[in-house]
Amino acid sequence: MKQQRNYPIVTITKKGQRALESGHPWVYEGEVLSCPAGAENGCIVDVLGEKGNWLGAGLLSLCSLIRVRLLSRNANDVFDDAFWLRRFRYAWAYRKSVLRPEELTCCRAVFGEADSLPGLTVDRFGDVLVVQTLSFGMEQRKARLFPLLVQALREDGQKIRCLYERNDETLRDKEGLAQGKGFFPLSGEALPAETVTQIVENGVTYRVDFENGQKTGFFLDQKYNRQAVARLARGKRVLDCFTHTGSFALNAALGGAEHVTAVDVSEAAVEMARQNSVLNGLDSRMTCMAADVFDLLPRLAAEKCRDYDFIILDPPAFTKSRRTADQAARGYKEINYRAMKLLPRGGYLATCSCSHFMEDHRFVGVVAAARDAGVQLRQIEARQQAPDHPILWGVPETGYLKFYLFQVV
Repeated sequence: MKQQRNYPIVTITKKGQRALESGHPWVYEGEVLSCPAGAENGCIVDVLGEKGNWLGAGLLSLCSLIRVRLLSRNANDVFDDAFWLRRFRYAWAYRKSVLRPEELTCCRAVFGEADSLPGLTVDRFGDVLVVQTLSFGMEQRKARLFPLLVQALREDGQKIRCLYERNDETLRDKEGLAQGKGFFPLSGEALPAETVTQIVENGVTYRVDFENGQKTGFFLDQKYNRQAVARLARGKRVLDCFTHTGSFALNAALGGAEHVTAVDVSEAAVEMARQNSVLNGLDSRMTCMAADVFDLLPRLAAEKCRDYDFIILDPPAFTKSRRTADQAARGYKEINYRAMKLLPRGGYLATCSCSHFMEDHRFVGVVAAARDAGVQLRQIEARQQAPDHPILWGVPETGYLKFYLFQVV
């Protein structure tokens, strides 16, 4: 180390050291050998191995099983405004490299650990930034960091009107943080009168409710997967299950589908999907209905329905822990089995999972098991999340979305 270090020291086990050296940025509670009694929750600590070798510096979370989230592996880093501004600039420069210019107004601007900003998520919807702080250390620093985030974008000519916090997230409970949501005041900026904004993705216009919509209001990670669906949809009759605000359905309709039925259990989501279909002039080829997909698919099968030759399954995460993965697997098998039973030979199926705990090999196994429906699957594409949600090798938690396109033969 080339500078004097005055941070509290956390010493960890050989197992914890191996994880850090392999590229993972977390130290778990059970890997901590010692931590100073006076270390404050959220403070920056130095992480050392059993032999005293320096492994990095990170944010301490005293209430969490993830005890330290690594910020830096460079002993010369000083955690001042210049450090944080540099991190935000790096994150934005990456998006400018991997996305087309017109996609930058609607993207994930910060993806936590994958951008070396652990516990921080930032989605951009036009001139609105929607932020989640999911670690104690980031929450503690947000009054300092949010203006720097806005500065990094504005200095690149990006128009940012406001920043909204969506901290109504159960992960905060594990950090000892209260849940809540609301505007974060930016100096000199008047707050908007409403929490609905308008975005354009893949040529489709959406109204996004960033106060009440799921997560931050819109799922940006399926951007390119929606394009793949649009390419396949021409002339087809499409059933979009778990439609949320209609994103896959709208892409299919814009791609030339003969007709699209968009289904979600949430009346509010269906109403937003309906508004979006009108907004795009696609309402004559779209039907939006509120229904539980687990009830709908068996009912359509019982009615010997043959109305659809393309079914899209984009469910919410059926599991958020390894403990409930078996139950989730049964849910994924059920909907895939039912969809395969409904499709004619030569029909198409898009199926995905957004749960990190449903690993790709297991999801593939579940879909394969659903072939109890008596069909064969011809794989067209295997895809993942859009590149503004980068996957950091060595950190499996950053790679969570599995997306497959099949033809039923």
